[in-house]
Amino acid sequence: MRGTVAILGASALAIAGFAGFGIADEEAELVVEGETLVSRVAAPEWHPLDQLMSGWVFRSDETQALQLDDFENPGFAAITLAEEVWETAAGTSGKSCADCHGDAGEAMKGLRAQMPKWSETAGEPWTLEDWINWSRTEHQGAEAWKWESDEMLAMTAFIGLQSRGMPVNVQIDGPMEEWWERGKELYYTRVGQLDLACYHCHEGNYGNMIRADHLSQGQVNGFPVYRLKWGKLGSIHRRFKGCMENIRAVPYKRGSDEFTALELYVASRGMGLSVETPSVRN
Repeated sequence: MRGTVAILGASALAIAGFAGFGIADEEAELVVEGETLVSRVAAPEWHPLDQLMSGWVFRSDETQALQLDDFENPGFAAITLAEEVWETAAGTSGKSCADCHGDAGEAMKGLRAQMPKWSETAGEPWTLEDWINWSRTEHQGAEAWKWESDEMLAMTAFIGLQSRGMPVNVQIDGPMEEWWERGKELYYTRVGQLDLACYHCHEGNYGNMIRADHLSQGQVNGFPVYRLKWGKLGSIHRRFKGCMENIRAVPYKRGSDEFTALELYVASRGMGLSVETPSVRN
């Protein structure tokens, strides 16, 4: 565990680390419905950390337990909605997702693990939300969903579930390299009145406490997550926005190039961890 540190910038912020405060259960395994998910893995050579740890590891025993049982996991209410939407015709095409893709368990398997993914159509990386809205507008002739709508969150959770247990494996070379570098720059750039960057909390101080929050490595392998604080599912970009607001910075918009690049970089920092969608966090 790291000790107490003070980060000085435009404003001063003390991050208190308590030597006696441990991870909920350092020996606990993330086993969901009989399947063991990888919640700790050695980092790749290029990574600044030695070991990667899922945000699940840093949660309380009670919060951890909610994710171990699909019946208890509050995020599964959205899965039920998405299953209905998957089979329901929409737009001018009069077709449902199932009409084109068939069984989601086969057609969508592995997709979430690769997000964001390069789009030849757009010449840029697309998030899962982008791919869903493209399919709705181009193939179904339906209106795009809002980023944080119930339908979008349900569908990203449902599609993500089909990859649960698979390792995060985003592309960071080729046409994605420029975007990855852009996301890395954003990750290490100080912003806001508190003059902080992502790495101050999630690289230099994970495992410590900031007020009542046990800092994690900021992994995104479980999104969309059901956050108890929110009382519902939320997207990766909602979490990014919240972090920026917490340090008194003007956040980028959901779906912006900045947040897409940051999502790519942060996803790459968790390569090898299992997809946990939908996960549960504090």
